This record gives sequence, C-alpha cells and structure tokens, in this order.
Amino acid sequence: MSFQVHLIDGTYELFRHFFAVPSRKTSNGTEIGALRGVLGSVLGMLEQGATHVAVATDQTIRSFRNDMWPGYKDGSETDPEIVSQFLPLEQGLRALGLQVWPMVEFEADDALATGAKMAAKDSRVSQVLICSPDKDLAQCVGGKIFQCDRRKNQISGVDEVRDKFGVPPSSIPDYLALVGDAADGFPGLSGWGAKSAATLLARYGSIEDIPDDASTWQVKVRSSAKLAETLSRGREKAALFKSLATLRDNAPVSETTDALLWNGPDASFEDFCTQHELATLFERTEKLLADRT
Repeated sequence: MSFQVHLIDGTYELFRHFFAVPSRKTSNGTEIGALRGVLGSVLGMLEQGATHVAVATDQTIRSFRNDMWPGYKDGSETDPEIVSQFLPLEQGLRALGLQVWPMVEFEADDALATGAKMAAKDSRVSQVLICSPDKDLAQCVGGKIFQCDRRKNQISGVDEVRDKFGVPPSSIPDYLALVGDAADGFPGLSGWGAKSAATLLARYGSIEDIPDDASTWQVKVRSSAKLAETLSRGREKAALFKSLATLRDNAPVSETTDALLWNGPDASFEDFCTQHELATLFERTEKLLADRT
C-alpha cells in the first residue's frame, strides 16, 4: 500500500500564522495566537487524510551558515512574541503525536531536504510533499518530491519550478547565489537580476560553467560584458553564496518513514491543551480518532 509523506516547515507556519491571525492570549497573558493557528492547521491536514507527517523547526535561528557569512539571518529582529511560541509549538506537536525535527546547527530547510531524500527512497511512498513556499526548497523538487504551498493550494514539480524561476531545481542554489536572497541575508552579485541569471543558468546549468568571456556566451543578455566582469571578479563570493543557498541532506531527522506514521496524540496532549486553553483542538483530535477507528 502506497502513501504520501507530508513534511511541514514549522518555522514558516509559525511566522505565517503570527502575521495572519489575530493575537490571542491565555488568561495569564501568554500569547498563543500563532501556536493555536499552526496546531489547528496541522490537525486540519490529519483531518484531510494525511498519515505520515513530520514538522521541522528552527529551535535556534542561528545556524552554521552564520559562521560562513556575517550578514546571514540570525533572528535578532524577530518579534519576541514569535520566539516565545517556538518551544510550546514543538511541545504541542509532539504531544499531538507528530515527529518534530528541531534544528540547532542546521536549519529547518535542511531538515526538510534531508527528510525528503529519506522518504523518496521508500518504495511505498508515492509522493513527498514539502509544505512550504520557500524558494530555497525548490532545489529539492524532482522525482517523487514536490513542493506544496498550502496557502495557495499549489503543488510544484520540476516544470512548475522551471516556469517560475526559469531554471531547473538543480540550478536554484546558483540562481540564488547570483540574484541574492534578502530573506536569508546575502546580496548576490551586483547587477545580476532574475532575468540575466535565469538566461545564463538555463543554458549553462551552474555558475562554474558560465564562461568569463561574455563574447563566448551562447545566449544574449543585456549588459553582458559588465555582468561577465562582475562574475569573473566575484567567483569566490558567488561560490560562498551558492554554498549558503545549498540545502544539506545530512541533518538529524527520523531514519524511516515508519516513524512518521500518525497514531494519535500521547497522554500529555490533554494537559497541554488545558494549559494553553486549547480545548477546541483537543475536541477535534478526539473526534478525528473516533472517525479513524
């Protein structure tokens, strides 16, 4: 019997719900709006039939990439009310009975990339859905692995990635190295934009294979001589940015898809819901269990 695997970007979901849903505080003043939103959303996936689920989170915003580039995101500007909900989210997800992959040295995206690779090797798995719109994760797409934007109800395979960025998934790290990624805190190379990067990478595949001499380029790009000079002088920096954008596939995650099978909440879930005044979530979970039996 085949099954889907759903890998959720818990960090993205926490930020998304924090800014999308109204603030909600418990009777003692603890902010739980995003926590409630994410848990409810994940429970909704289970209600819709998801069976094998894992959630990756950034237990600390800093990662090994901060040692590689001083401007890389470090979470210093993150709203404290978001930060305060990370630990309760991880606790709530575990109590709900889900696999949680909290990252310290690595990032949540690395966990999702690692988990997707692991799940795709399982012959029983029909499809791996990485539930996040993060452009970094487009590099994972291929074969059984798809990217899912749950907010837009869109699933992207290789063709959709190529249509969106102008390059195949394998060239996404190169693309980001050239154009930069403001969300992650690295600028790319001066003058290189989405169109020029996509045009060159669609032809050459990687930064390393783009010739230094623009006169030999087999595609036409505006300001090609200037772009070629910038790349020639900045290859070391481009290689660094490419490494920053390349997701690792050796993050600590579950070893098998069997570990991702949801079998219901553990004994602590009712107490967690009571403590955080989430009675409705507990009631929904009880109903879901009854419906599945």
